[in-house]
Amino acid sequence: MEKKLNVGILGATGMVGQRFVTLLADHPWFEIKVLAASARSEGKTYEEAVGSKWKLDVPMPEKVKKMVVRNITDVAGISNDVDFVFSAVNMTKEEIRAIEEQYAKAETPVVSNNSAHRWTPDVPMVVPEINCEHFEVIKDQRKRLGTKRGFIAVKPNCSIQSYVVCLAAWKEFEPTKVVVSTYQAISGAGKNFNDWPEMIGNIIPYIGGEEEKSELEPLRVLGHIENGQIVKAEAPVISAQCIRVPVLNGHTATVAISFAKKPTKEQLIERLVNFSGKPQEYKLPSAPEHFVQYLTEDNRPQVALDVNYENGMGVSIGRLREDNIFDYKFVGLSHNTLRGAAGGAVECAEMLTALGYIAAK
Repeated sequence: MEKKLNVGILGATGMVGQRFVTLLADHPWFEIKVLAASARSEGKTYEEAVGSKWKLDVPMPEKVKKMVVRNITDVAGISNDVDFVFSAVNMTKEEIRAIEEQYAKAETPVVSNNSAHRWTPDVPMVVPEINCEHFEVIKDQRKRLGTKRGFIAVKPNCSIQSYVVCLAAWKEFEPTKVVVSTYQAISGAGKNFNDWPEMIGNIIPYIGGEEEKSELEPLRVLGHIENGQIVKAEAPVISAQCIRVPVLNGHTATVAISFAKKPTKEQLIERLVNFSGKPQEYKLPSAPEHFVQYLTEDNRPQVALDVNYENGMGVSIGRLREDNIFDYKFVGLSHNTLRGAAGGAVECAEMLTALGYIAAK
């Protein structure tokens, strides 16, 4: 790319916003132009606004420390200065839906990490390796919004990233039933152990809203476009339990699955290790060279060993074996703030840029 696109980060002071900052500080295609947050951070330098609340295990990039934080409600002003924005704001769903549509209607594409628009019928919810063809619905969304270049695109919940690729890779065998339990890191709640000490040595068997997302969002990813809207897939039926565990980064899933067409174990593994998509074809900057690795050791994948596979953008699968009730069972692992959150959104923006949906103003 000859000239970098100017990008804004809405909600830049939160954990996902911080991750966006680290991923974009030296990005080959995108240049951070605006950092925006709530009114209480407005006018402060980014370093002052974040203060002691920097939550990542990598340092704050020097180039952003002295940038002055702007108010996310300055839609017109920010839109004038950027080509598109990433959204990681901490607001109610109604407020998020409203502010993201305001940016889109101001002809500023929005690539969102938030859940507010995941079920808006003409908003694509994309894992680029799996369903980037869903971006085609943007033309219908633009008609609804009355825009020429503005739109909203979202990425799915971090809890599904460690197993939805399997459903896509094994689609030809027609998965019918899935039972999944996710063991989710505390960074998924925007926290680390310093500000959530009660999680040390503890498990909490409930995460609000996660089970519904884990059961339904894979079906939208696996769905299709019909009459200008995304129609979710009818199968498989998914039953989920979501548990918070004392891990900083990395969502693990244990999954049992049945198929209409019975595959062999060797077929399933072959489909996984050879699974790739448009990001690999286009060699996007954030795309893993190998999206999925299959680990043959009985004690893998492990968070400590595998969460950073392909710079946190790959998915690790292991322990695939026959099951007494279902056909097979396996274990999956993905990095929740990289593949599952900011990194996945950055890859979406790269794909949208490569396909021509995002361009310089």
